[in-house]
Amino acid sequence: MFSRIVIASEMSPATFNMLHCLERLKGLGVKECLLVQCLSPHDLDSKISSFYTAIVEENLSEQKVLLEKIGYTVNTRVATGYIKNEINRIAVEEDYSMMVVGAPEHSMVGEVFFGGTAHEVILHAQKPVLLIRIVNEPEARLKLIKSCNLIEHILFPTDFSENAKKTFAVVKKMVSDGVKKVTLMHVIDKAVVDPYLKESLEDFIRLDDTRLQAMKVELQSIGDVEVDVQLPIGSPAGEIIKAVQEHNISMVVMGSQGRGFLNEVFLGSVSHQVARHSSASILLIPANRGYYKIV
Repeated sequence: MFSRIVIASEMSPATFNMLHCLERLKGLGVKECLLVQCLSPHDLDSKISSFYTAIVEENLSEQKVLLEKIGYTVNTRVATGYIKNEINRIAVEEDYSMMVVGAPEHSMVGEVFFGGTAHEVILHAQKPVLLIRIVNEPEARLKLIKSCNLIEHILFPTDFSENAKKTFAVVKKMVSDGVKKVTLMHVIDKAVVDPYLKESLEDFIRLDDTRLQAMKVELQSIGDVEVDVQLPIGSPAGEIIKAVQEHNISMVVMGSQGRGFLNEVFLGSVSHQVARHSSASILLIPANRGYYKIV
């Protein structure tokens, strides 16, 4: 499904920590990696360009060795431009299955503004984006990072929309590739139910539970997988983030609006709030899926 991936590289210990986690992606069929680091044209002076480029290439070479030891075929590239544009362009034009970017762990109060590389990449994404949670300290929790298992326990939140149905196809393929534990979740939005639809709440619960149970049966017919069903009432983003903590989720797989929607829509969306605050890694599937197919 995700045989070829393109990775946004940076010169930081945190990026090396992120790369250690990619070993588990072999379980999803990943075989080939392209490491891309971008040099901003505004940050380069002709007198220092060659010197700085040499440093970047050395950094990429070290990262390449790490991924090759894991067992991947690895290529590297130094591009001129902005990562938000270059990684999306490369993924689309060269038909990579997924983009990978590191995202710092959220703080106790959350990020003041979810910015940086991760935000820019997912905001412009035309292909699936995997945000891997990383730590910035070069030594802290390194052993844990090295042994992280991204596909140990998948959380799939669904609103039963068309994009959620398409994202469920990704989850099904993950199960057929060997994922052993999945939690299916639909959050009944309390803000929608209150105050006018309270009398219909039991009907909503029955209908949504029937849908989730049907999805559970479908997953279990595909592979040997443990499937849990969650149907909380509350704020969708808040309940998803809480479930990540309570159920020890390793990766959230969910749809996002992706390219073609106003930035303000994405910034206020459930997927953005989860990407900003969740402690788990997140695989975001954009609504515009014309550029890739599930095989």
